[in-house]
This record gives sequence, structure tokens and C-alpha cells, in this order.
Amino acid sequence: MDTKEPQNKIMQRPEVKLLLMILATSLVLAIRVIFIILITPLITLFNVFVGLSREAPWVATNPEAVKKMTDLANVKAGVRVADIGSGDGRLVIALALARAEAHGYEINPFLVLLSRLNISQAGLTGKAFIHWKSFWHEDLSKFEIITVYGVPKIMGRLEEKLKRELGTEARIISNIYTFPTWSPSKKEDDVYLYEQKRKTTSAD
Repeated sequence: MDTKEPQNKIMQRPEVKLLLMILATSLVLAIRVIFIILITPLITLFNVFVGLSREAPWVATNPEAVKKMTDLANVKAGVRVADIGSGDGRLVIALALARAEAHGYEINPFLVLLSRLNISQAGLTGKAFIHWKSFWHEDLSKFEIITVYGVPKIMGRLEEKLKRELGTEARIISNIYTFPTWSPSKKEDDVYLYEQKRKTTSAD
């Protein structure tokens, strides 16, 4: 007996399609939950033993701050943005959703894995990118916007790096912590916008 046709008809039923979709979604969610459960202790251990020693502990940016930083960035389609110390990728994802070409720099390999999973889940592969490297060793001149949630003791050194590397119309958005000599052009609660507009001379 040829059972191929009845099987095809069964698979085409709306209720069967819905059931398969629910099962597939549940499987993906289960895999994600298991992955997060397994990777969370590794993220914490790296944060304690490596992040602190490198002045780069990860503290998640709360959703309200993510929205404020994204709003202050005033992203135009295709603009190149870098989130330095990108953690789990939440701000990179928000910037990509605002149509930026969003890049994150993160030294914690377990956060890199998690953030890449989050990007994939958000359907932003090819639009948001996470680099497993220190931003200190990266030339940031190719970016028009920089976002950062740093710690006080790095802000002076970071200011000097950004002054050297960023273009004359660059914008920097910092969560909570301010730069030592720059004055913010705008402020939303504890989120600061800096606009680097260096004066040019005839020799430039």
C-alpha cells in the first residue's frame, strides 16, 4: 500500500503545521535556556578573575539605559557604530534594529558566544557583529558613533584614545560615567552624549 499520499496530506493539515512549529520553537528555546544555564557560571568566573584584573568587569546595561543610549545615538541607516565592552550584545542588537551597522568589542569569550546567539535569535546576522578582542588594540577611526559603559578609572585613557582616532563629527554616548575634560552636549538622566567637533586649520 502506498502511504506517501496520506502522510503528505497529514503534514499539510494546519493543526499539524502548528504543532510542528510549536515543537520546533520549544526545542530552540530549550536549547537556549540550557546554553545560558551552562554558560552563566563561566561568564561570572571570567568576570571575576579576568575582567576585574583588566579593568573590564561586565555589568549589564539596563533596558531603560539601552533605549536612552540608542535614542541619543540618533542612528542613520548604515552608520557604523561600535559598542566597546559589548557584554551580552543587547546594545549592539538595539543599534542594529535602529538600522546601524553595529559592532561590539568584548574580551569575555563566553559573553561573545552568548551575544552571537542573541544576535542570531534576533534575526540580525550580517547586520550586527561581535568581535572577540580588546577595543584598546582596535583602531576606532572607522566608526562614526561609539557607545560605552565603562568604569571611572579608564575614562581618561579612553578619552585620549577617542580624541586621537575619531573623526571630527564623531559622537560618543557614555552610560553613567563621564569623561574628565569633555563636556557633554546632551544628557538624559545618567546617559551622556559627547560630540567631538575638532576645529580644523588650513594645514589640515
